Amino acid sequence: MLLRLGAIGLVLLAGWMVYLDAVVTDRFEGRRFEVPSRVYARPLELFDGASVSASGLERELELSGYRKAGGSEAGSYQRSGGRFVINTRGFVFPDGEEPKRRLSLTIAGDRVQQFSVVQGEPSPIVRLEPAQIGGIYPAHREDRILVQLDEVPALLPATLMAIEDRNFYDHHGIAPLSIGRAMLANIRAGRIVQGGSTLTQQLVKNLFLSREQTLLRKGNEALMSLLLELHYEKDDILETYLNEVYLGQAGTRSIHGFGLASQFFFGESLRDLEVHQIALLVGMVKGPSYYNPRRHPERATERRNLVISEMEQAGLIEPGRAARARGLPLGVSERPSYSENRYPAYIDLVRRHLARDYRQEDLQSEGLRIFTTLNPAIQYAAEFAVSQTVPRLGAGEAGKSLEAALVVTAKDSGEVLALVGGKEPQYAGFNRALDAQRPIGSLIKPFIYLSALQQPDRYTLITPVQDKSFTLEFDDGRRWQPKNYDGEERGDVPLHEALSHSYNLPAVRVGLDIGVDVVRDTLTAFGVDSPISQYPSMLLGSVSMSPVTVAQIYQGLATSGFNTPLRTIREVTDARGQALSRYSLEVEQVADPSAVHLVQYAMQETMQEGTGRSAYYTVPEELTLAGKTGTTDDGRDSWFAGFSGDLLAVAWVGRDDNGPTSLTGASGALPVWSRFMAQVPQHGFSPVVPDGVNYHWVNSRRQALTDEYCDNARLLPFIAGSEPTQTISCSGTLERRIRGWFEGLFQ
Repeated sequence: MLLRLGAIGLVLLAGWMVYLDAVVTDRFEGRRFEVPSRVYARPLELFDGASVSASGLERELELSGYRKAGGSEAGSYQRSGGRFVINTRGFVFPDGEEPKRRLSLTIAGDRVQQFSVVQGEPSPIVRLEPAQIGGIYPAHREDRILVQLDEVPALLPATLMAIEDRNFYDHHGIAPLSIGRAMLANIRAGRIVQGGSTLTQQLVKNLFLSREQTLLRKGNEALMSLLLELHYEKDDILETYLNEVYLGQAGTRSIHGFGLASQFFFGESLRDLEVHQIALLVGMVKGPSYYNPRRHPERATERRNLVISEMEQAGLIEPGRAARARGLPLGVSERPSYSENRYPAYIDLVRRHLARDYRQEDLQSEGLRIFTTLNPAIQYAAEFAVSQTVPRLGAGEAGKSLEAALVVTAKDSGEVLALVGGKEPQYAGFNRALDAQRPIGSLIKPFIYLSALQQPDRYTLITPVQDKSFTLEFDDGRRWQPKNYDGEERGDVPLHEALSHSYNLPAVRVGLDIGVDVVRDTLTAFGVDSPISQYPSMLLGSVSMSPVTVAQIYQGLATSGFNTPLRTIREVTDARGQALSRYSLEVEQVADPSAVHLVQYAMQETMQEGTGRSAYYTVPEELTLAGKTGTTDDGRDSWFAGFSGDLLAVAWVGRDDNGPTSLTGASGALPVWSRFMAQVPQHGFSPVVPDGVNYHWVNSRRQALTDEYCDNARLLPFIAGSEPTQTISCSGTLERRIRGWFEGLFQ
């Protein structure tokens, strides 16, 4: 009977071993290389003349986990006013490795001066390693940086084995004597004071099993450890352990492996760790939460020093070196160099752009490195402008219900530098910058007039357009009567004034004259990829767009008629730095640059004397800007889109429930836009005059040739062949005006 039961037991055990063997081989191969993709901001380039403020540089260093400390330790910096000394860490970029250096520089007037490399390879330009701004994680929310055993400092695995498993290379997965010693010590103490698990058993527990303390679980752990040792080499198991061990928590994500732990706690590559740092990480294996150096520095220090003493006793380090290591501070960075996705709205756009070329499962498991266009300093300014301005735009409950979005791009390249999806930028919910499809109001007017100005035989900037009410009657008997926002009518006005002051009636008249379908085709050419209705109300901006789409079409106005697709990604590499995709600049000319230049002129006039002039209450007067306000019925949507010589920004303010507000484009979105633009060092907008455009002094009101005519004269651009035939010939007044204009131009 006993033999029969024993035989049955052996058969069951054999079957169970076959099952466990399949689990071990299948899951060990599958899970140990599941690594999230990492998303980086653009690198900050430092050189003489680089545009950066002292506060912006310090903020960016802190974002990358740099410590404010003396000495020459990598990942640290010193600041005295505008004077900086920076000890860089180095970084492997897609185009090569940037080595560690010690830099010295001064910032004055938001420009880098006296830049020099004090220590390390000389270079006139140095790139700081880009801040890691997020990641794309597996469903189980485990995060790690893969390391190979031959890349790891030899002291790390030696210390790990000295503390956790001295006989790692001698046993076959379990160590009965160690288990016996641990059981005896625990019995004597009356509690768990010592573990007897080998590194292999710890790995099995992390990879395959729960943490419950039951005999069944311990039995499975022992069997699976034996099977793991049967199939794989010791070095393979040790390398996997180094990448798998749990060492902390960052919000909802768990920190696994020494590679990521080194970055998370020290902001350092694992290969650059010192003795005291290695000792701390190994010591944390026993209890990552209990010995968390940020929350419990005294416990962590005591544990670290114990490990250093064990390293000394094992002969891994000499006594003098051990004594020095015990006397050092923990050296943990003030904040994690990597935590939750810092900019959820921006990362949302990155994910959508990546979805064109990569599968979600690859992004979650292949350890890709994604280098984006995000500029942390500009993102900070954008978040600050939204969070500080929106609460001041309305009082009471109506003010509390206001929301906002802001999109910032590089004017010439279409790179998205910053993106804010709401007045609480860290909130990862509804992304208004991408998903709030709202009527754009008067933001459509530059495209109406651009369509008209591309017919220079019919329209110029001084063409009189009627600011007079009218009624359209449709075939079904419905009537439509557009009105100006202020309810006034002004008769004939020059086209440039109609645009800069955003009169509704002239815009509708011009749009109907050239054809609603022509305006629709212009919008499509500039990047609108959703259907556009051809109802006349479209000419007053009834067409709905997201702030990102508005940025896309205004990018074409800023770049003289080139459709420049917005992009958030510069390059994608695999985990080893091999390039997979490069996202280069793509442009397509979709409008006559001469006609766009005329629209740019009117948009500059908007800022100087039209609906955007209040921006100069905030922005420096010397900063030349071009822009356009937009308002929809009952102030439900407040828009502003505009650009300088360097940046294009689109702001939207409104309510999520589409309720009315008391805001216009000038009183809602423009203050957000202006506050942002005032914070960022940049150049004014100075458009290049295209071939085929000539400037002429004219009086757009077509007054009589008198001194008053000359006083009202304006220098306007014309497409060649459309210039006025009548020339101005005034004595004294015009000459003084022209001379003053040229003197001001060259001051």
